[in-house]
Amino acid sequence: QVQLVESGGGLVQAGESLRLSCAPSGRTFNTYAMGWFRQAPGKQREFVAAIGWNGGNTYYADSVKGRFTISRDNAKNTVYLQMKSLKPEDTAVYYCAAGFPSRVERTNDYNYWGQGTQVTVSS
Repeated sequence: QVQLVESGGGLVQAGESLRLSCAPSGRTFNTYAMGWFRQAPGKQREFVAAIGWNGGNTYYADSVKGRFTISRDNAKNTVYLQMKSLKPEDTAVYYCAAGFPSRVERTNDYNYWGQGTQVTVSS
C-alpha cells in the first residue's frame, strides 16, 4: 500500500521554526511533483508549497513566501518543508501530496496524500 508519512509537527511559539518531513513508503516518488497543503479547523485545505520532481522549480503561497522553504532529497525519497518565523495563523494540519499537477495549488491534481501532521503556533 502506498503511503505518504508526514512528521515534524508540534507546538511552538510565534517566531520559532519547524521542519516537516514527508517520507513515502511503498514506492518511490522521485519522478513526482510534491506539494504541501494545510487545513485549519473550519477552513478548506489550502496550498502551501510545491516542488518539481528534480527540485528545480518551487512554488509558494503568498502567505508563506519568504518564511517557508520546500526542498527534496531524492536519494532519501524525502520532501521537507522548513518553516521559519511561524505565526499563529500558520496553525493547521499539514499534508504532503504527490502527483503530476497541472496547477500546483489545486488539490484535485494530486494522486497521493498523507495523513497529516499538526502544527500549532501559540502567540
